[in-house]
Amino acid sequence: MPMEDSARTACVSRTFLRSWRHHPYLILSNRTLGLKQNASGKGDVWAFTTKIDQILKNHSAAGVKTLELDVFECRDLNACYLSDWLQIAITPKIESLTLELPSKYEEEYNFPCSLLFGGNGNLIRHLHLTYCAFRPKVGIGCLRSLTKLHLSHVHISEEELVCLLSNSLALMQLELNHCSEIICLEIPCVQQLSCLTVSGCSMLQMIDSKAPNLSTFNFTGDNLVQFSLESLQVKNLGMACLKEINFLNYSITKLPYMVPNLETLTLSSYNEMVNTPTIAARFHHLNYLEIYLDAGLFPEYDFLSLGSFLDASPVLETFILSRAMKFDPVLEDFGDASNMRQLPKHKYESLKDVMIYGFCSAKSMVELTCHILDNAISLESITLDTVNDWEDEEDLGRCSVAPARKSGECCYLDSDSILEANKGLMAIQKYIAAKVPSTVQLDVRGPCSRCHSLEPSRYEVKC
Repeated sequence: MPMEDSARTACVSRTFLRSWRHHPYLILSNRTLGLKQNASGKGDVWAFTTKIDQILKNHSAAGVKTLELDVFECRDLNACYLSDWLQIAITPKIESLTLELPSKYEEEYNFPCSLLFGGNGNLIRHLHLTYCAFRPKVGIGCLRSLTKLHLSHVHISEEELVCLLSNSLALMQLELNHCSEIICLEIPCVQQLSCLTVSGCSMLQMIDSKAPNLSTFNFTGDNLVQFSLESLQVKNLGMACLKEINFLNYSITKLPYMVPNLETLTLSSYNEMVNTPTIAARFHHLNYLEIYLDAGLFPEYDFLSLGSFLDASPVLETFILSRAMKFDPVLEDFGDASNMRQLPKHKYESLKDVMIYGFCSAKSMVELTCHILDNAISLESITLDTVNDWEDEEDLGRCSVAPARKSGECCYLDSDSILEANKGLMAIQKYIAAKVPSTVQLDVRGPCSRCHSLEPSRYEVKC
């Protein structure tokens, strides 16, 4: 129920008022409080602080189990209010605490860790802090029930984090986002830890995890860092590198040995300049592979070299290749099938589903697709989409052909990208469509006739 409706109901119903004051789950933000931003983009700080003051004081007797306090839009909020609110909310009853502060507080606000000690933090299962300093004291046990810790833009030293993790024996999920003080991330032997996510930690050079049951690991950074994962249970791995020019080369040569029991692998490369090599290493258990390539590819990148990943994955069932939309010059006609390169025959007995988003008319992209069709003997479906529509989260296709999408929801494409997408359609029709077996479902998607139209003269492309 919206806050304004709750207030009106409380005015006419004492029963509702008593129930509201004992309601232990509070989500407080400008939106939930019914407050609007002014013309400068700022909220009404006085109204915001007054309402939160009143709500928390009304709940001080009954206690709070969940507090989500989002003050990100209140850039002029005085930090003393925060300490007062946390003093009221953090009691032995609290189980979940989320604090989202304005970005300027990253250098200005120290989270009052003392409030978590003395029994107040014993029941906390979820702690999410954003834009602050978090300095847990060495040698003081707390957060014994903590299962999920998320720190984003938080100042915490390596020693402080190790101390906190060593005392959080129930921890199952750890997420660190833009924690700039950490150089060497050491994860002690936390038995329950199963999911680790690290992203944007600019000073990070090494991750050393001794968690024996880690099963999911996600990493995003400008460059690769040194990894040491002692757990053989890692089955799900996601990695993204923004500046490495040979990230896929690293992935296929190193990961089979570092994480031998992988079942799902997602790789995102934003500046790839080295073709993927053919090696003897194998991902013996990998059944899902997704590769995203951004527009930083050098023009001569050989998509056919990605066949090395397929060769290295004998039980792979799903392969997804996503390519950022990028306009390429009009390509010359590269002839018939006799001019296509062919990799050595390597039957993919388990591969069932293939999806290529951002399919283009580059010869090596066509060669990769034909290679898959020639060797995937159990293939059931293949989707070739010449548009990489990030707004289509449910994979419905363009709004002109998918009734579930409203008009205008397709991603924006400039005229050159639309032209390239149509060149991709021509390449599919000329080189690929006839090779698809009748037992395989082919789904070809192009630009939206409603959102991505061009003048007819723009389609006159030699192919």
